Amino acid sequence: MASFNGLGVSISNLYRLSSAKTRSISPENFTGEKGKGGMATEGTGKHAARDLGHGWKISPSIVVKAGETFTLADIEGPGAIQQIWMTPTGNWRHSILRFYWDDSPTPSVECPLGDFFASGWGEYAQISSLAVCVNPGSAFNCYWEMPFRQKCRITVTNIGENDTTLYYQINYTLTDVPDDAAYFHAQFRRVNPLPLKEVYTILDGVNGQGHYVGTYMAWGSNNNLWWGEGEIKFYLDNDEYPTICGTGTEDYFCGSYNFDPSPKHDQGYVTYTTPYAGFHQVVRPNTDYRTQMRMGMYRWHITDPIRFEQDLRVTMQALGWGRNGRYLPLQDDIASVAFWYQTIPHAPFPTLPDRDYLDVI
Repeated sequence: MASFNGLGVSISNLYRLSSAKTRSISPENFTGEKGKGGMATEGTGKHAARDLGHGWKISPSIVVKAGETFTLADIEGPGAIQQIWMTPTGNWRHSILRFYWDDSPTPSVECPLGDFFASGWGEYAQISSLAVCVNPGSAFNCYWEMPFRQKCRITVTNIGENDTTLYYQINYTLTDVPDDAAYFHAQFRRVNPLPLKEVYTILDGVNGQGHYVGTYMAWGSNNNLWWGEGEIKFYLDNDEYPTICGTGTEDYFCGSYNFDPSPKHDQGYVTYTTPYAGFHQVVRPNTDYRTQMRMGMYRWHITDPIRFEQDLRVTMQALGWGRNGRYLPLQDDIASVAFWYQTIPHAPFPTLPDRDYLDVI
């Protein structure tokens, strides 16, 4: 029997022994070293612990000061990130996550913390999926496996005006990485408002071989009536016209008919969260000062990854219903995160929007 390196663990191979090493980074063990947890004498819990001493929750969290960057993980490989848990304070759009693989000078993940965990509107909405779980009250979990060969560095930058507190745990393995293992990437974009008759770009400029594995969208509607007639399109390897063309926004997220199960589709939206897809969040107008309809949805291509050999572009039309049964091009507030694996080096990402443009008001 071939040796098992501990990557790609599932219930079907959980019984297999492996020589992989399990490690974990948290504020109680910043380096993840074996036998080095729970030794802090200073930290955010020192006052509460009083004179209890080592091991009594002296350092359960960190404070990231306004304008500062904190290195959450700096790991020598080979190995793989296997699970991440975080619970932040403050504005989730103002904490920026960046992941760097090996010696890359540019991040392969660059994303506001909330959006990375499919929570772009800054309000709690429960998610139960294979890749991301969001649990009460602001418990963010991801299960994307992220292999690296030489090094992994993860940072969080506080671009806000106030200090934030972050509890986190990064669970990983040290093990051999197969030659055909690609690197995890995630890219955030936002357009507010989308110019009239323009198509929203989820991802563009990807070069190399890889496969697309997921989409999160935070969609703010600036019109009445239905907003989700637009089609998603995947352009693979120099396509002029897309190889994959969807039939509607809610269809891509594995729903149908306005996410409304009533016979006349006039009941309203019904949320759902499943292992591979969800329409998990609807923020409804409820006062004169809270007037925008805002939605969150995800689609994970875990069983149906979209493979490309040279390049990839992904777009979504913003299309609703207008007068006389005609489509209405929309000028909505749209943000997204694209998730994919590819070879490195990767093409540089677009510049992340500044704090004012990121804000959700």
